[in-house]
Amino acid sequence: MKLLNRQFGLQSFIILWSSQAISSLGSAVSSFAIIIWAYKQQGTALSITTLAVCSYLPSILFCFAAGTLADRWNKKKIMLVSDFVAALGTLTVLLLFSTASLRIWHLYVINTILSFMNAFQNPAATVAVTLIAPKEQYVRISGMQAFSNSLITILTPALATTFLTFGGIQTVFIIDLISFAVAFTALLFFIKIPTAIGNSSANKESFLKSCLVGFNFLREHRPIWKIILFFSFINLLASMAGNSIMPAMILARTNDNQIMLGMVSSSIGIGALVGSILVTIVRPAKSKTKAIFLSCAISFLLCEVLWGVGQNVAIWVFAAFAGNLPLPFLSANFTTIMRTKVPVEMQGRVFSTRNTFQFSTIPIGLFLGGFLADRIFEPFMLNASSVQQVLSNLVGTGKGSGMALIFLITGVMGFCVSLLGLKNPIYKSLDS
Repeated sequence: MKLLNRQFGLQSFIILWSSQAISSLGSAVSSFAIIIWAYKQQGTALSITTLAVCSYLPSILFCFAAGTLADRWNKKKIMLVSDFVAALGTLTVLLLFSTASLRIWHLYVINTILSFMNAFQNPAATVAVTLIAPKEQYVRISGMQAFSNSLITILTPALATTFLTFGGIQTVFIIDLISFAVAFTALLFFIKIPTAIGNSSANKESFLKSCLVGFNFLREHRPIWKIILFFSFINLLASMAGNSIMPAMILARTNDNQIMLGMVSSSIGIGALVGSILVTIVRPAKSKTKAIFLSCAISFLLCEVLWGVGQNVAIWVFAAFAGNLPLPFLSANFTTIMRTKVPVEMQGRVFSTRNTFQFSTIPIGLFLGGFLADRIFEPFMLNASSVQQVLSNLVGTGKGSGMALIFLITGVMGFCVSLLGLKNPIYKSLDS
């Protein structure tokens, strides 16, 4: 860390990055424990995906306004208030559980509130990183962020199951609150976020006009607009399967074996961790767009497709590792394109507009994934028919095979669409 501080001028970023990573780990452990609790209460994929929908939808709906306010308001204050509300949410869940009053609808409401706050937190944090990190280090810091996210994914299942076994879910929530305190203190006392040049002109604009700045910018820069629309479709496919119904599929096919679910979940993080290390240390790709589309195609092929046809934990673990290894290359290169092509004083609005369109399909995909799994694909694969017998040769039979079929379909579609994007010449201008 000291070497990074001296060589790359990343001291403020490292303090922010490491403290926020600690808080994110606490939140991830808490979320993992809640997923297990929710599945035990309902026993359906839809109960898990509904939690995810509540975590995404408000953030997407309020993105336009939140991005404008993030450009106008103090970034540090926005982040502090958002973190504080998140801590209140965890504290509320802890109190409800401790009094035997917790119901799954409480989690839906709390996730909705936290998602609303994330609409402000995400653009503020993104711009804050742009302001405190040197421009020439954008790919490196994206790799570092991918590294911490991967490490969180690896540690989350092991920590969650350990805390649940030896301390109960209350211990998980208490640790989440402690991790929040670490991040809140570091941000409040040790990090100074400079003001973006050009914000004064944005403050003079009408609120509505300022909200439309991000949309107008993307409309005028068609290659960026097109790649965002590409990701909106990719997110639809990924959210229909991916990590949304993966826990339900693993639990269904292993008789609720939490250890196997933890192995697969940790392998996701290990693959992304290795990828993030490679992103951080290797020379940046000459063509960022080629790196994006190739990484996306490989991920769909090795992850979703293998999760669909695999019928044992060894294949699931390999698919989780191999399919998530390319994702840091995708994320780092796309983030670098956005940070270099969008003026910093507009990034809150532009990034929020991007999030609105890029992530708007996620709640739709999450709902469709849970609905299709519980109401169509699972019943279809449990009833004998000529088509079911053919498909069972690919995805197996029994509980969970319907969800496996969803993985196979979305994996093939994602792979093909990514290869089509690789051939589109409109993206070449983003590499200059």
